[in-house]
Amino acid sequence: MATFTKIAFNPAGGTPAGTGLGIPVTATTVGTVGTVIHTASTTPATIDEVWIYAQNYDTTDRKLTIQWGAATAGTHEIEYTVKAESGLYLVCPGLIMQGNATAKVISAIAATATAIVLYGYVNRIA
Repeated sequence: MATFTKIAFNPAGGTPAGTGLGIPVTATTVGTVGTVIHTASTTPATIDEVWIYAQNYDTTDRKLTIQWGAATAGTHEIEYTVKAESGLYLVCPGLIMQGNATAKVISAIAATATAIVLYGYVNRIA
């Protein structure tokens, strides 16, 4: 029987590591690895159900790019325009990331550094 455990994002050495605090998106260059949000399990039988919410503190709408498991432009990216000063927006509605011997990474790029902060959690299914 599967076990569900709710955990904070695990950026694997990033800050804040597993604290549940928001993670400011500082990366701004598409095509490179963005600000690391979560590193999935290295156990193939483990699945992470990922929920990400974005808050834009800027006075202008800003583009957010979520890199889903790889930093390959266009193929593993989710793009979303986050409205300015309007609360939290759900940008990743429980998508799954299966464990892999080489851990897959979820990262983010924003049009302006630190304008967008990401919050959320992972339901780890083992």
